Amino acid sequence: MPSFTDTDSNLTFPILIGDIGGTNARFGLVLDAFAEPKMFPIIPTTRYASIEEALQTSILDKTSVQPRSAIIAVAGPVKGDDIPLTNAGWVIKPKDMLKALSLEDVIIINDFEAQALAIASIGEDGREQIGPGSILESASCAVLGPGTGLGVAGLVHAQHAWIPVPGEGGHVDVGPRSERDCQIWPFLEPIEGRISAEQLLCGRGIMNIYRAVCESNVQDPHLADPAAVTTAALAGSDEAAVETVSLFSTYLGRVAGDMAMIFMARGGVFLAGGISQKILPALKKPEFRQAFEDKAPHSALLRTIPTFVVTHPTAALSGLAAYARTPSRFGVATEGRRWRT
Repeated sequence: MPSFTDTDSNLTFPILIGDIGGTNARFGLVLDAFAEPKMFPIIPTTRYASIEEALQTSILDKTSVQPRSAIIAVAGPVKGDDIPLTNAGWVIKPKDMLKALSLEDVIIINDFEAQALAIASIGEDGREQIGPGSILESASCAVLGPGTGLGVAGLVHAQHAWIPVPGEGGHVDVGPRSERDCQIWPFLEPIEGRISAEQLLCGRGIMNIYRAVCESNVQDPHLADPAAVTTAALAGSDEAAVETVSLFSTYLGRVAGDMAMIFMARGGVFLAGGISQKILPALKKPEFRQAFEDKAPHSALLRTIPTFVVTHPTAALSGLAAYARTPSRFGVATEGRRWRT
């Protein structure tokens, strides 16, 4: 039976913390149980062949304080001794990390577990509310993060601890509901015949929607990347881009509402990641909350659940730092995900 954090769960300081996504890796160092983490520059994952090379050349060679333990959050399921990232080329091998980096202890968790831990750690200054609703203290939460992919996790409170619930909720099916959906759906790019939430709600999802909008309108999709689409949409300079971000907000609202019901997230639904922060003005428009609340027969319930955009610049690292300092506050399962010398 899976066990929560080991009884001897305290790791030895200094503790390296890391958040490795599909595009970038972020690292910090927690010196002791009272210290705020020391942050290091962002590392593009394509620049280095492995996490060991990235850490050694970009961080460890540049600091006199060497970590003795590590807690790393990765974008992908944690199974076995070789952990490939879902949307990047690295394969995380904790046994190699122990040897190559002279570590005593390594814990690997899912990246959206770290985002869930952050929800229990950041305050009001690290989030911005969208629409109505108020947090019910100690109630379950949900976190979604459109980025390189679509991460989803839950956070439940039980036995005096916050317990992150990882999963692959970003790959749930999404279908058309409105007349406009039915017009653009034939032009969306599926994966093996299905449209998942991640095919719409991430960087490539923005382009998937944008191209479908353009093709349904019989026009040339001239914007080349997600940043160009979102920039044009926020500026109001391109009609197809404006509609793309409007539809993105609608679809994100639908999926966020589904996750709110799955987790009964009366503690709030939190949107993490850079895309949510960038399109915050669009998410404040009616489409997101209307789609979030349009969940008959439970629309009245959804109207009471608050939604937030996480604005903390390093939320996942903040969550990992909180866990590193006070592991007893969190119920993190470490069985099969902890390696020691």
